[in-house]
This record gives sequence, C-alpha cells and structure tokens, in this order.
Amino acid sequence: MVFPMMMIFLDKFNTWLLRWNWYKRSALWVAKRAKKGSGAQLKKYGYLGLALFVMVPLPGTGVYAGSIATYLFKMDVQKAFWANTIGISISSIIVWSLTHFGMKIF
Repeated sequence: MVFPMMMIFLDKFNTWLLRWNWYKRSALWVAKRAKKGSGAQLKKYGYLGLALFVMVPLPGTGVYAGSIATYLFKMDVQKAFWANTIGISISSIIVWSLTHFGMKIF
C-alpha cells in the first residue's frame, strides 16, 4: 500500500507543496542525494537494480526510497510497482529468517 500512496503523493501533492520554500529545499536535497547515490546503478540495471535496492534490509532503502527513485527517474510505474513488491518481499524474508534462526540459536 505504500507504493500507490507514494505515487499519488509525489504526482499530485508534490507539485502543490513545492510552492513553499522549506518544502522545495527539502525536496531538492532529497532528489540530488538520490540521483547522486543511486542514479548510475538504476540506469545501468533498471528494474532489477530497483528491486535489489529495495531488497536490502537497511535504513534508507525500502519501498519509500524505491517510490522516490521511481518518481525521480521517471520509471514505468507498473514495472516499478512489481520491482518494489519483489524487493520488499525478499527483504521481509531475509529479516524473518535472521530473526527466526537467531532466536533458535540464542
């Protein structure tokens, strides 16, 4: 549910919120940081790269960041939705596995 809501927010409300300087500065900072950090990889690997980025269970990755990358790099929303879905599913399995087997070990 995060991806569709983020796409609506970024598509509709982002344009409206850009009227305020505090929001505009924040949005530009996030956009520059995202393009600098993951732009080359997303262009090189495309939707597979997006899925791998979302899959990593670390702070700063996930569906929120994947949604922002989809918007910034003007990716096809339907393909990006599936890349985000696959990535977050694998991430959930990784976190569940580490938790489950970590509890058994300790």
